[in-house]
Amino acid sequence: MAGHTQNEITIAAPVDLVWDMTNDVANWPRLFTEYAAAEILSQEGNRTKFRLTMHPDENGTVWSWVSERETDRPSLTVKARRVETGPFAFMNIHWRYEEVPAGTRMVWTQDFEMKPEAPVDDDWMTDNINRNSKIQMGLIRDKIEKAAAGHRPEPVLTTD
Repeated sequence: MAGHTQNEITIAAPVDLVWDMTNDVANWPRLFTEYAAAEILSQEGNRTKFRLTMHPDENGTVWSWVSERETDRPSLTVKARRVETGPFAFMNIHWRYEEVPAGTRMVWTQDFEMKPEAPVDDDWMTDNINRNSKIQMGLIRDKIEKAAAGHRPEPVLTTD
């Protein structure tokens, strides 16, 4: 049995801005509240290998792992996977972006399986990912919409 999640949010911003901000891995600690650091280990074309380090959890444990992302700008998709899987047997992530009338829809799909010796099971991790994805997506939406507002020209007011 494996875990599967899918979460989405619509961001009132152009797809180019959403794409650029969410795929700037080095700046993820400013975009996501859960990451203390993002270290780029290598970049080759549209493939980035990086280490993410989280803020300490409630027990003081700091989690860190290496992942790899491959962006495909023409199809507005990103495929990612954990290279250092930690408690996961595997973790694959797919990001999809879509231009919609209200701005940009961003969809995160995660497929994974916990190792038998992991401290939690697939069901627990599914619930955790769903809960946390909604929080992070909301924060990301707010930051991108704020950035988009800074890029919009001021309306011209005329008086008759």
